[in-house]
Amino acid sequence: MGVYGLTCLLLLCVVEVFSKPTYKNERVHLDPELSRDPHEDNQSYRYDHEAFLGKEEATTFDQLTPEESKERLGKIVDRIDGDKDGYVTTDELKSWINRVQKRYIYENVAKVWTDYDLNKDNKISWDEYKKATYGYYLANPEEFQDATDQFSFKKMLPRDERRFKTADLDGDTAASREEFTAFLHPEEFDHMKDIVVLETLEDIDKNGDGHVDEDEYIADMFAHEVEGPEPDWVKTEREQFADFRDTNKDGKMDKEEIRHWILPQDYDHAQAEARHLVYESDLNKDQLLTKEEVLENWNMFVGSQATNYGEDLTKNHDEL
Repeated sequence: MGVYGLTCLLLLCVVEVFSKPTYKNERVHLDPELSRDPHEDNQSYRYDHEAFLGKEEATTFDQLTPEESKERLGKIVDRIDGDKDGYVTTDELKSWINRVQKRYIYENVAKVWTDYDLNKDNKISWDEYKKATYGYYLANPEEFQDATDQFSFKKMLPRDERRFKTADLDGDTAASREEFTAFLHPEEFDHMKDIVVLETLEDIDKNGDGHVDEDEYIADMFAHEVEGPEPDWVKTEREQFADFRDTNKDGKMDKEEIRHWILPQDYDHAQAEARHLVYESDLNKDQLLTKEEVLENWNMFVGSQATNYGEDLTKNHDEL
């Protein structure tokens, strides 16, 4: 419904390789791949599998037998147990879930890195990114006579440059892998969140007054192209704006209200899922999980839907 990444996945602000600015329409940034859907009461455990393993990887576990699933789960437990004391705490489980859910952003950067690191110096300069993304437009402006195209490129190039400079913490005009990750996925980095808020404001604030009023908020997600009443969901969004978005009740959202909307901090999905898994698997109720307790409840963690962790298990723990 016109929100900045309504599922966690959601990702947010991802460049999908060549000649594509960083602009994306989605708004709300939730934890990657973790939705706000409640746990189902049935025993499918699909939400748990996706939280524990990652959505894409979880689907591949259908090919494993229960014995293979348990064997691989046991190896995963060894990795989660960071201090090697034989117990998995809620904090250790939360850290694992966060790593799994955010792993996709680093995989995304790895996939596109060579497309932008043109001189192969293991850094991406602003000039390299500009050439890879906007080079054709800059070299062939006559092919972009359409006013909409011209506006889009002229708007996005300086905006990307501003975001790049914010991500470039050492100010050397070249992005390391971590800095380039912050550039492509600013919602995941605290020092980039002001940029996320500013870009959202710029996208929606059509009258340029520095705020987002109710009509601008609705126009971002719904184009009323035909006569007739608004759909019910639009009426609900108007109520959301009045009741929850416009917290100071002045009829518009300022930057702080936009931040609260698109970068919600009121619910820690990884923490909630970690507590849920511990609660459901902790047989002796000591708030710690042994490997035996995890394996006893293996179907909740992986079941027949988990991931081929053969590749992951060869990586260093910090890479996950």
